[in-house]
Amino acid sequence: MSHFFVVPGAAVSTVLAGAHKDVLRIVADTYIAHERGLSVNPDSYFLRFPDKPNARVIALPSYLGGDVDTIGMKWIASFPDNTKQGLPRASATLLLNDYATGYPLACLEAATISAVRTAASAAVAASRLVTSAEPVRLAVVGAGVIARTILDYLHAAGVAVADVLVHDLDPTSAGHLSEHATTRFGVPVAIGTLDDALDRDLVVFATTAATPYVSADTTLRPSQVLLNISLRDIAPEVLLRSNNVVDDVDHCLKAQTSPHLAEQLTGGRDFITGTLGSLLQGNVTLDPAKPTVFSPFGLGILDLAVGHHVLGEARRQGTAIEIPDFIGETKRW
Repeated sequence: MSHFFVVPGAAVSTVLAGAHKDVLRIVADTYIAHERGLSVNPDSYFLRFPDKPNARVIALPSYLGGDVDTIGMKWIASFPDNTKQGLPRASATLLLNDYATGYPLACLEAATISAVRTAASAAVAASRLVTSAEPVRLAVVGAGVIARTILDYLHAAGVAVADVLVHDLDPTSAGHLSEHATTRFGVPVAIGTLDDALDRDLVVFATTAATPYVSADTTLRPSQVLLNISLRDIAPEVLLRSNNVVDDVDHCLKAQTSPHLAEQLTGGRDFITGTLGSLLQGNVTLDPAKPTVFSPFGLGILDLAVGHHVLGEARRQGTAIEIPDFIGETKRW
């Protein structure tokens, strides 16, 4: 009870570098556990700043039962202006607590954990939603760390790719992601327009957009799959003409996300087809005449589950730093 561990970023990255298959399994299992009611995942808390309207820090508390049986909270900062200085947009920590006593167990650097669980979520969804027997033509809109990690996890999930198109307003970022895609998939890679991207079979949105820019009159094809990871890129009218899969209905339909705007537009939630957890259990039927949009709000239980795995592996590898007397009092009297 008196022991506490710190897992620094280098140790986290070492554990996760070769753990793509494990993370994909953990994320899929966590969605199913959530669907079965084995989790507590309350609303995220957004801390915003009047003089920095595009910046925020988010607290994501959660509990996951089953084999994890642990409490956790991710504290993640998103400061988009960091990219102007060549710094990553996001930074994060993850605190884990023992469910039996409530005592803190560990603090992990969590920017990589957050990126990995987001990417694995996208890849798990894509591996279920892409039905073509042929390799897909992939487009990525937004060329940051999340996009790069999604490419890694699509590859690890076995999503077959014929070619890749990258679209980003920053040519330097687009160039870097294009090089990464070439290395990862070994297929033709191009930089193109948003219209070019929207013509692809599988479209990944990983931007920092605050409001929709994919217009209401955008026409998509049946069986096209859009991974709406950044949540606010697509006009709600487009969603109303699509199959819509979310990670959690209550979580996703808030904070002016595209699904939230669709709810406001229609006054209801009938446009939601189902959740990813339900889809993974074979309980969602998609209309093949429509495109499909996957919109994940991002559940804290995913960070918790991946972080629990990282802590266990870091302790096993001897890279978790133990602080023996972190808890000041271990006896009541």
